[in-house]
Amino acid sequence: MEAQGILLSDDGVLRVMRWEFEPGAETGVHTHMFDYVVVPVTGGTFRALVDGQESDYVQVAGESYSRNRGVTHNVTNVGDAFASFVEIEVLTT
Repeated sequence: MEAQGILLSDDGVLRVMRWEFEPGAETGVHTHMFDYVVVPVTGGTFRALVDGQESDYVQVAGESYSRNRGVTHNVTNVGDAFASFVEIEVLTT
């Protein structure tokens, strides 16, 4: 099952997406071309597959974190509830 990405805004400087995951939904393998910030809306339990290594992590609603461009991964909602977060990509350097 595929996670749903909803474009909220893109002004050429910042791109804001809301990602919605039913239990078991995943993004598919992708590479981030820009630095980004994630702001969890609901919180949830996710599994990331990075370079063949799986790791589970818990998002807490409202507790943001950032990552640098170049990350290649697949993200799956491994919890038993709907989960959502907002991803803000910085399109300029």
